[in-house]
Amino acid sequence: MKRVTIQDIADELGISRNTVSKAINNADGLATATREKILEKAIEMGYKQFSYINAQFGVIPRPDAQHKGENALLCGGAITPAHFATLMLDKLKKDLPQWGNALNAYRVERENFLCRTLPLTFDPGRVSAIICVEMFDRAYDEMICGLGLPVLFVDGPNKRDGIDLPADQLYMDNTTAITRFVNDMLVRGRQRIGFIGDFEHCQSFFERYTAFRYAMLLANAPVDERFCIKSGEREKLEETLSALADYPDVFICANDFVAEEAIYALRKLGKSVPEDVLFCGFDEIPQFTHHDAHADHRAHTHPDHGRRRNAAAAHPHRGARPGLSHRSHRDRADLPGFPPGFSPSPFATRRQCYAILFL
Repeated sequence: MKRVTIQDIADELGISRNTVSKAINNADGLATATREKILEKAIEMGYKQFSYINAQFGVIPRPDAQHKGENALLCGGAITPAHFATLMLDKLKKDLPQWGNALNAYRVERENFLCRTLPLTFDPGRVSAIICVEMFDRAYDEMICGLGLPVLFVDGPNKRDGIDLPADQLYMDNTTAITRFVNDMLVRGRQRIGFIGDFEHCQSFFERYTAFRYAMLLANAPVDERFCIKSGEREKLEETLSALADYPDVFICANDFVAEEAIYALRKLGKSVPEDVLFCGFDEIPQFTHHDAHADHRAHTHPDHGRRRNAAAAHPHRGARPGLSHRSHRDRADLPGFPPGFSPSPFATRRQCYAILFL
């Protein structure tokens, strides 16, 4: 039987090979209808799902490795090079084939979330374990956990109600640096501290927000609720910030993207950063370090921790250098459904919890 190729699918549909390749590889830039049409034709023609583990990674399977199934990566959003899970996924792509496991990625579209449906080509019957990234819809996540397969969430929906998911979960340390940063600012006389970001967006945002609130509470420092802005979108930030009669000494932001939007909004309103307001970001997104020519952004590569990245806070806040916390829902070295001895902890994230202080 002739092996079906991407070109065969392209010829059948009368479209370019590049378009078919984008659909099969879950790349951005295609309309949902076009993607589904291509995937349906690929299934109809018997095309084997494109594996993200291939020759481009230079992977040579172990001689004793036997194919034991597919590890499925479910992505609820785009995974850019700046995403904190990128190095973990790179490590998985290189390591899993040596154990006879493949890692296939599936984009969970908006329609999937709304209708509680699985990605078109996702087949639970051939999957041994699932990794979820950017999956913050609790109802959908509960559906995934109900498939009867081992699931690992890299971050996840917020646990404001105290309800946990029956799955392994992986987070960075979201509290230590925020707590130390708040205390340091208070000692320096920066008493008016606010927070920007939707703390219900995900568990990491929620932990960063609660760390800020707890630190202020334990220090007996009042929190002005006007300065707690539950939004990270530029237009809403402009509207909210423009309505303020005054501003805090410091804004802690849920992550660097939120800080970028907030700084832009304030400058559009005629305010100066950092002259009028100091900002504290989170995640060490490289493209945002240009805000501070004096910032001390350090990275440390440890040979035993999968290029684990240690980021120090910007000068003069040099004290916030917390260790990376790999927290799992269950205390065990092995994760069911993954190869024996496999643990995401040594290469969980490339970014530590840290604070960028724009000074």
